[in-house]
Amino acid sequence: MTTFMHKRIWLIAFLTFTVMAGYFSSALAETLPLPSLNIGVGTATKPGEVATTIQIFLLLTILSLAPGLLIMTTSFTRIVVVLSFLRTALGTQQAPSNQIILALSLFLTFFIMTPVWQQINADAYQPFKAGTISQEQAFEKAVKPVRKFMLSQTREKDLGLFVSLSKQSRPKNADDIPTITIIPAFMISELRTAFQIGFLIYIPFIVVDMVVASVLMSMGMMMLPPVMISLPFKILLFVLVDGWGLVIGSLVKSFG
Repeated sequence: MTTFMHKRIWLIAFLTFTVMAGYFSSALAETLPLPSLNIGVGTATKPGEVATTIQIFLLLTILSLAPGLLIMTTSFTRIVVVLSFLRTALGTQQAPSNQIILALSLFLTFFIMTPVWQQINADAYQPFKAGTISQEQAFEKAVKPVRKFMLSQTREKDLGLFVSLSKQSRPKNADDIPTITIIPAFMISELRTAFQIGFLIYIPFIVVDMVVASVLMSMGMMMLPPVMISLPFKILLFVLVDGWGLVIGSLVKSFG
């Protein structure tokens, strides 16, 4: 068979396949209509359409800031800082890993903040869902438990610092303090408390390092890194005293 015949056969096969594919695609389109999606930007004709657009934009903004709000207004900051101090004091480098520390901090935050969120659900979300209160009233009722939690964990000195920095008049009571002033004061207080707990965690492990370093120096083994020898003893000490139970229990009780 010549080359010309080969080309002719492939051309006929190609045309046949094209015709069959077009027939089946048209038949499929008739039996199974495919939905179409159109996204466009038009001119608003009613004020309500503009308000709805602004609400959607604000909702997307709040969702993008949700991780930051979770960190700033809950117990997450103190927990994750203390657990990071614990890992550094043990000297285990990446054990537990960052993913485990973050996951544990997140679930402990859910555990500690559950009463606050239950109150928000009962006082704000459910009445708003039932239509008994407006959106503004629901927001005000939802903020109150969070403010109460933050104020209970915030030092007066830190709160006074941000009140003075905001150049506002001296508040008569806690209700007069804006939420935007409470949040940074709460975070500063959380960092201070976390560093205090971290210092207490460091003390027993520093003692172990000093003892191991002294023994190695007395034996003349100055070239051997003390950390290599002290690490197993620190892990053994941490396990024997039930370190995880003590640290987690102290963290949870510190919010009581």
